[in-house]
Amino acid sequence: MSAIADRLAPAAAVLPARQTSATAGLRLEMRLVSGPEWDRTIAEFDEVCQEQLHVFASARWPAVEQEPVIFLAEGEVVGGSLMMVQRLPLGIAKIAVSKWGPMLKDAASAGAADIRAGMIEALIGEYAVRRGLMLSVLPRASLAPGNPEYASLITRGFQRGSELGFPSRYIVNLRLSDGEQRKSFGQKWRYHLNKSEQAGLTFERAGAERIGEFDALYTAMTDRKKFTDHSAYETVHELMALEVEALRPELFFVRHEGEVVAGALIFKAGDRAVYLYGATNDQALPLRAGYFIHWNVIRWLRDNTTAKWYDLGGTDGFHGLHQFKKGMVGEAGIITPVPPVANYASRPLPFLFGTAAFWGRDVIHRSRAKLKGLLQPKARPDQAPISSDTSAP
Repeated sequence: MSAIADRLAPAAAVLPARQTSATAGLRLEMRLVSGPEWDRTIAEFDEVCQEQLHVFASARWPAVEQEPVIFLAEGEVVGGSLMMVQRLPLGIAKIAVSKWGPMLKDAASAGAADIRAGMIEALIGEYAVRRGLMLSVLPRASLAPGNPEYASLITRGFQRGSELGFPSRYIVNLRLSDGEQRKSFGQKWRYHLNKSEQAGLTFERAGAERIGEFDALYTAMTDRKKFTDHSAYETVHELMALEVEALRPELFFVRHEGEVVAGALIFKAGDRAVYLYGATNDQALPLRAGYFIHWNVIRWLRDNTTAKWYDLGGTDGFHGLHQFKKGMVGEAGIITPVPPVANYASRPLPFLFGTAAFWGRDVIHRSRAKLKGLLQPKARPDQAPISSDTSAP
């Protein structure tokens, strides 16, 4: 920690943010903090997300240097970013990555855009200019048309980089009454929900001590479907052991005649709850347990959290999953793409090495996906390609 702190020492001084007429004199202080302090601090952020948790990132990418930096204005925390510094093969260079960051503490504040711009300027100054790395920023999917956060990065000089093959995120509006929510659902989704409610299912919230039950259900499901799990499921136990209750995922189960048939793990902090993992047994499909559990999770999040939205994640290219999530998003929700990575370097070689590393990673991922599709035809994507064009409505 001390070595990282020494490297960041010049950036810990007061750093000027981009000046605008609305925020003349805005100055940000960039400060490195420990992993535990970082997780405690961002628990109150509007834009907090699982990928920005130190406990998650250190378990998911143990070989990557984690540098949690917070930003303060007049002594008050206003934002931050968990910076992941990745050494490239042969040690030829490093890249600094901010995934779903930098995050704002108060996304609705009048100066939010200027604070975000100031954080980007500070990150450029520290990682791209002073340390000579390629800086890669991946903003989260925006609820606003055109993804203003991504657009501002391109305007600032960042270059479009890697993008997901199926970038759409399916996001449910949580701030509706039961009647408004059901009316929003797609007609077929609402039909299946009605059927599930006639099947004798029950919904329950479970404590972290019951994560073993979910493990068993999840393992049995992956074995049954015979697919290789490339998710971050190995981080679940670290997340469930978090001392900060707001950051600990919620665990839910659905039962039929006393037997658990479905379960879900939900990240609930911030303004956007996220569906992390689901698991079902053989009975779940005919009972339509997936519809039942999501309906009750939506109602629980509305009534027990401050989250405004429920992010269902993507589809990995499966049309059936697209139809299911699209019906749940309905008329009141949003389907919006995750933008491409935005890359910036102040020198040619870091940009060249960093871009080549992303290209090589993308080639490997595409090759693995094609091989998986050949070996496991049921795992082959069947959804039409969707653009990550952030200018699309």
